[in-house]
Amino acid sequence: MKNRTSFYFVIGMIILAIIGVASRLISNPSAFFQSVLVFLVIGFAIFFLVRRFNGATPQKREQSAFRKAAKKSKKRFHQKDARKPSVKTMNGSVSTLKKGKNKAKSAAHLTVIEGKKGKKKKRASF
Repeated sequence: MKNRTSFYFVIGMIILAIIGVASRLISNPSAFFQSVLVFLVIGFAIFFLVRRFNGATPQKREQSAFRKAAKKSKKRFHQKDARKPSVKTMNGSVSTLKKGKNKAKSAAHLTVIEGKKGKKKKRASF
């Protein structure tokens, strides 16, 4: 209820704009379409300029690098996207299908971190 005056003000402005556009369209349609065309051209020019100069922020560069690394990781470890399930048809006998399931996966992505494992800290005994 507090913002009733601003609501009426906005509605009044919208109604006046509609009346102005309609009267301009009726009285001089060629000038109306010309002004709409100029408005669209200027709008697209501003949009592309802002997008070009605002697109190279460090956060977006980091985000794109992260996406690229995630894509490489998916390709490397043969992970499939959960959103796009693929439907495979079964061609072949049962014996060939069992051979594929028995393959052991290698853990090539796991690495051992070398460190000082031989030294132990002196601890107090109670």
